[in-house]
Amino acid sequence: MKKKNSYVGIAFIILLFGIYTVPKVVNRFKTNAELVYLYTDEVHPEKRKVPAFEFINQEGNIITNKDYDNKVYVVEFFFSTCPSICPIMNQKMVTIQDDFFGNPEFGIASISITPEIDTPEVLRAYAKDNGITHKNWHLLTGKSDAIVFELAKQGFKLYAGKGADEHGGFEHSGYFALVDKKGFIRSRTDENGNVIIYYNALQDNGFPDQIKELKEDIKILLNE
Repeated sequence: MKKKNSYVGIAFIILLFGIYTVPKVVNRFKTNAELVYLYTDEVHPEKRKVPAFEFINQEGNIITNKDYDNKVYVVEFFFSTCPSICPIMNQKMVTIQDDFFGNPEFGIASISITPEIDTPEVLRAYAKDNGITHKNWHLLTGKSDAIVFELAKQGFKLYAGKGADEHGGFEHSGYFALVDKKGFIRSRTDENGNVIIYYNALQDNGFPDQIKELKEDIKILLNE
């Protein structure tokens, strides 16, 4: 009898623990699901929108920001000869492509920071070698690197520039930007209400990447 009562006591404790913790888990995910807008500055706050751009994609077609109207899309800066983080980033991006493959309301913009090297022909071969097949995944080139750097730094506030030789002579951030159907840059908040701003494509100092969170948030914006 005493043993049976102990089992009942343990079961009761587990039930109480579940009642206490489940709302906290739900609230944490509810917070993360609230995608916020990014703003330009604190003095004259405006929602940050992707600036107008015009490039050429891997098929030789002119692509502008208007081609992404009414689409949720992910933006990255990369270059085809990158020996370090780009291969890792685009392996992660392919998993995103595969999750939303065939969805006409989803897209990806991979903007080359070495347009003098990354011709449409080079990017077409890069797409083939890396399993890039979604019709709305455009590898973009055609402007000088100075203009691309300006777009990265001013338009997205993501770093891109000249770098060390071990990085192929150029450097850029390992983050992905998420853009909604109206062209606004969006982000989730963490459990403390802090805006994460961009989604880390790389493991960083023992912290995991944020690809899972990015995929969740793409789905949220697709349903808006």
